[in-house]
Amino acid sequence: MRKFNIRKVLDGLTAVSAVASASSAAQQQQTGNRETEIQETLQSEHFQLCKTVRHGFPYQPSALAFDPVQKILAIGTQTGALRLFGRPGVECYCQHDSGAAVIQLQFLINEGALVSALADDTLHLWNLRQKRPAILHSLKFNRERITFCHLPFQSKWLYVGTERGNIHIVNVESFTLSGYVIMWNKAIELSSKSHPGPVVHISDNPMDEGKLLIGFESGTVVLWDLKSKKADYRYTHDEAIHSVAWHHEGKQFICSHSDGTLTIWNVKSPTKPFQTITPHGKQLKDGKKPEPCKPILKVEYKTTRAGEPFIILSGGLSYDTVGRRPCLTVMHGKSTAVLEMDYSIVDFLTLCETPYPNDFQEPYAVVVLLEKDLVLIDLAQNGYPIFENPYPLTIHESPVTCCEYFADCPVDLIPALYSVGARQKRQGYSKKEWPISGGNWGVITQSYSEIIITGHADGSIKFWDASAITLQVLYKLKTAKVFEKSRNKDDRPNTDIVDEDPYAIQIISWCPESRMLCIAGVSAHVIIYRFSKQEVTTEVIPMLEVRLLYEINDVETPDGEQVPPVPTPGTGSNPQSIVPQSHPSTSSSSSDGLRDNVPCLKVKNSPLKQSPGYQIELVIQLVWVSGEPPQQITSLAINSAYGLVVFGNCNGIAMVDYLQKTVLLNLGTIELYGSNDPYRREPRSPRKTRQPSGGLCDINEGTVVPEDRCKSPTSAKMSRKLSLPTELKPDLDVKDNSFSRSRSSSVTSIDKESREAISALHFCETFTRKADTSPSPCLWVGTTLGTVLVIVLNLPPGGEQRLLQPVIVSPSGTILRLKGAILRMAFLDTTGSLVPPAHETWREHHEDKDEKEKAKKRRPVSVSPSSSQEISENQYQVICSEKQAKVISLPSQNCIYKQNITETSFVLRGDIVSLSNSICLACFCANGHIMTFSLPSLRPLLDVYYLPLTNMRIARTFCFTDNGQALYLVSPTEIQRLTYSQETCENLQEMLGELFTLVETPEAPNRGFFKGLFGGGAQSLDREELFGESASGKASRSLAQHIPGPGGIEGVKGAASGVVGELARARLALDERGQKLGELEEKTAAMLYSADSFSKHAHEMMLKYKDKKWYQF
Repeated sequence: MRKFNIRKVLDGLTAVSAVASASSAAQQQQTGNRETEIQETLQSEHFQLCKTVRHGFPYQPSALAFDPVQKILAIGTQTGALRLFGRPGVECYCQHDSGAAVIQLQFLINEGALVSALADDTLHLWNLRQKRPAILHSLKFNRERITFCHLPFQSKWLYVGTERGNIHIVNVESFTLSGYVIMWNKAIELSSKSHPGPVVHISDNPMDEGKLLIGFESGTVVLWDLKSKKADYRYTHDEAIHSVAWHHEGKQFICSHSDGTLTIWNVKSPTKPFQTITPHGKQLKDGKKPEPCKPILKVEYKTTRAGEPFIILSGGLSYDTVGRRPCLTVMHGKSTAVLEMDYSIVDFLTLCETPYPNDFQEPYAVVVLLEKDLVLIDLAQNGYPIFENPYPLTIHESPVTCCEYFADCPVDLIPALYSVGARQKRQGYSKKEWPISGGNWGVITQSYSEIIITGHADGSIKFWDASAITLQVLYKLKTAKVFEKSRNKDDRPNTDIVDEDPYAIQIISWCPESRMLCIAGVSAHVIIYRFSKQEVTTEVIPMLEVRLLYEINDVETPDGEQVPPVPTPGTGSNPQSIVPQSHPSTSSSSSDGLRDNVPCLKVKNSPLKQSPGYQIELVIQLVWVSGEPPQQITSLAINSAYGLVVFGNCNGIAMVDYLQKTVLLNLGTIELYGSNDPYRREPRSPRKTRQPSGGLCDINEGTVVPEDRCKSPTSAKMSRKLSLPTELKPDLDVKDNSFSRSRSSSVTSIDKESREAISALHFCETFTRKADTSPSPCLWVGTTLGTVLVIVLNLPPGGEQRLLQPVIVSPSGTILRLKGAILRMAFLDTTGSLVPPAHETWREHHEDKDEKEKAKKRRPVSVSPSSSQEISENQYQVICSEKQAKVISLPSQNCIYKQNITETSFVLRGDIVSLSNSICLACFCANGHIMTFSLPSLRPLLDVYYLPLTNMRIARTFCFTDNGQALYLVSPTEIQRLTYSQETCENLQEMLGELFTLVETPEAPNRGFFKGLFGGGAQSLDREELFGESASGKASRSLAQHIPGPGGIEGVKGAASGVVGELARARLALDERGQKLGELEEKTAAMLYSADSFSKHAHEMMLKYKDKKWYQF
């Protein structure tokens, strides 16, 4: 027998885990009778955790910027996140450590750098020339609050406006403050008695860099002469200013105000505006001023060579437009277009052909950042159509309620889903290419395909191509269209068990090989779908209604009501347990007036046209039983080879033959045990209350359930499955490494303690009893009390007989026990390879052939090696619960390995996954630890405290898949992917896209002969001379503190490893050398310049005094 020495366990193996491992090893030694020793290849060196990519719309966006030369878009958020977008497939996520909101972003255009200003009054310089951008410098303002920043094109001096009304100047190369400061009291008129308010705008005159336009919130605008250090002109207006924009010739500028007006000013006429416009104001007679409108939050003024300028603005609608959606207004000549948006406008930018502010701007598109969307408008086409967005930003179109992740899918699956999904695309988009086209794709090192499936609150399901760290939507399925929709709240049936989102998806079970899909929804409904490339019209939707009732020994309730017991199915099908009809039930109450035999949703009774893609095979609904609502489904499984679907809740389990459309099994959980029930059950509670409304939103975080903490995982499993929140709230109370939760079932506490929910289901071909000599089809059932039971499946022969003869199901009597609710089960063969459930390969169902021919072709394809194994060979069953994992030898049912995963917490997600041609058990615990264990020996390979569980969203959506991949919903709008594979971590640098590419800066506009002759062209300014230390002195040290960043060359050093690392290090050494040579060259040039100027001055002095006598000096 081989003894396993636990080598190293990566990054912070906890003491608890170490003790558990030791006890596990001891148990392994004591267990004799090893059937077969399996050579395990996975070691802890194969594992490493790192985040790979983040997909989806940036949650709570707050700032926007665009580099017109590199063609890169940046979005900042209220949580300090930074998302950068290039061409489709080039995306990047960064995070400010402080988590403070991003208030403004400024690109150093075509320099591969970005400045971010945060709400905590810090400025950060990001280096975008590396695949994972990093902060080079930070500057923390101590005494003043940052309100606005401006970085002129091709300048290294950043203007920073503050809440006090002052303007400071930062050198972006060294990230130090200049001694040059524009104080608010110098900028405004001396006679003014009030403070002008915070700085809301700074920009230099496009034709004269020496003139700075400063907008103060109160309505004052100042044109400041940088050289003479005084105000040239002051423009005052009664209304507060929100934004200012220049005409490119520098002779006019436009201001947007809080009363919905725009004022256009001539630079040299400060007394009154040249023109005042109220874009959305109703013009009154008698020359009166228009009625005030909502504030215009931003305005942009863009010119074209061939026609009228564009004035683009957000806000400014009249106050009487109650309920009107937010609008972007485009004014071009005499036409005004009002473009309605689905969400509030956070910011917008006009994309122009030139980066130079003193040239005709030639706008071609507008990027509009909305609260929950990103829209690009084509300005060049009539009607201003929008561009089709190629980024995966619609994850949150309806709140995500569950996720599943599949790696190494069949190769024809993604093309098949894409072809049916392509027909769903909207029309009417702009015909032009997506204008954000910067960056380069990374090197694809993965050869396998990956699919993510998301279930949503509105009942929709989306399939995403997630191959090679990208994400693209393939196909969308709307499950709600099978049900009748109530037009208003009064029409809604009183059978609803949730007030909102009655179609929300809770569980997805998918077989990629056969393409069969099964979903369980929040209204206790199950829908089975079959994939087809042909359009069909279903005249009558096939439907079953199931009475699933919890009852103990037919206990008579104190109110005298006798609830009929659940019929016991024996071995055959049980037609009494269903309402055998193909359209909704009409009986809504029993004889004593209680609601009975009615489902929560009403299936349509009209013909249903089904497009190519997923088409309904069968709808199954649980019904009300004697006034008791059906309990939400907690587990679900489908098997395409057997033609069966099974589901369970806290009442019991039901199995349906979806080929024959019959219910095969309908048992209360207790009845699964027969006479072997190891638990003492409490009688049924007399109280019957309606299940609290809210469904997926039904978690009351504040209430602590008065229950034994040790039992929390078992009873909590039910709560976790039954009450998934759709909208994200900070809904976890992480204390003592455990949840503080309330339960959402409709029964009282005594009843809940005695109820045992079905928590895991697994179809397999294996040994069901100790005496079995050959494997046979069966269903393994796991419960929240840690019990594993086996149901034997006696399937008729294939072909036509499968559709005519009944499937016989019977409990086997086999019972296994673990601590904590059962989460996952899997089976290994004698070589330690995973035995996948039997499946059928996909084929078109609606082929125009004889029915008998089709039936003959229906042969289950079992890929289970057990079918060809000799009788003497055995299997290993892997069972993972919330507390421990066991490996059990079959058919002997001896526990050969055991691992206590956690004592103080519990496992939220456990998956048996393949990695590096081997398999392992991956677990995610409620205390934030991610762990992996070898199989079958359950040696700990990885234990890292990685992901603090800050809300239920993470717990609800976290999932592992093969090849070292995992994901979770990090915010209501974003999916975070991570890897636990060392190999993927090493290759990640190659796979990531590059944001910065070498692009030539466009030529500056030609000044022209006459403009050069008469001085009409752009005036340049030597800012170094004005703002440098020699001219303006040093800034006060207490004003701002410089913090060197971890980024740049130093930051990349640690990231490089392996061969890639050696190349990177060589490149870095060259970069460092080049950097030093560059600095040396600059210093040499500076010394030459100073020597030259000294020589020049000396020569001038010599000429001046050459002919003078000594007494003339």
